[in-house]
Amino acid sequence: MLLALAVVWGGSFFFNSIALRELPVFTVVVSRVVLAAIILAVVMRLRGERLPRGRGVWTAFFGMGLLNNVIPFSLIVAGQQHIASGVASILNASTPLFTVVLAHFLTNDERMTGGKFAGVVIGFLGVAVMIGADALRHLGVGVTAQAMCVAGAASYAFAGIYGRRFRAMGISPMSTATGQVIASSLIMLPLVMVVDRPWTLAAPGISAIAALIGVAAISTALAYVLYFRILATAGATNLLLVTFLIPVSAILLGTLFLGEVLLPRQIAGMALIGAGLAAIDGRPWRAIRNALSQRKDAAQ
Repeated sequence: MLLALAVVWGGSFFFNSIALRELPVFTVVVSRVVLAAIILAVVMRLRGERLPRGRGVWTAFFGMGLLNNVIPFSLIVAGQQHIASGVASILNASTPLFTVVLAHFLTNDERMTGGKFAGVVIGFLGVAVMIGADALRHLGVGVTAQAMCVAGAASYAFAGIYGRRFRAMGISPMSTATGQVIASSLIMLPLVMVVDRPWTLAAPGISAIAALIGVAAISTALAYVLYFRILATAGATNLLLVTFLIPVSAILLGTLFLGEVLLPRQIAGMALIGAGLAAIDGRPWRAIRNALSQRKDAAQ
């Protein structure tokens, strides 16, 4: 599921690049969330499911919407107006670093270990290697914009931890995904009215409309169902490792469908990310140690 989530979120870069040719940033972001809310609400209706009611549940939905969509989307979009996308990608990949630290202090069952921390650092380095030296040279330039992207990554980390409560509340991943995008839509609609004034924009073409449907249906609606299912079963730390895998999926999709070239540094970065994920999971290293120990015992 983590790999599937990385693919559908990595695909959002492809859809966004098409939609942004004709529409401003906030219009794309709000359209993405609103369309996803409509799609998920229709799916729930067809399945005969209803959203839970109650002030406490909807307070949680609005809290999740703020932390997972409104705050990070706004900060990262604002930051990307002044820094390169490669730099933004590296800063966004700091999300698991924040998650490992925050989960250690804010949860009882996701404590930081040496293996987890080392794995996160290795994975972060893998993202940096994959993006390349050109982006690294620009780190430190446009400090305010970069601080916005880092704050957005921290907000994603808080969202991953905050979202754990929905399982304890007995709310299904489908209901959680639907409720939080509805809440996000209600918060962000006034913002787009003030910033972009969409009624003054020219009507988008078929390609932009198709891209908006794709990013809403695949990279948001489906993505959030996967997101909350992983969160309920694997925890916030494992879930937010997806930010390491998103650049991998985006690069592979570009190579397979857009004719882009896979460079040696990107292969090396993917290898580092794989090693980092293995270190965090722990099982591959335990299997190697056990195999070596058994071989040593057999030799004796």
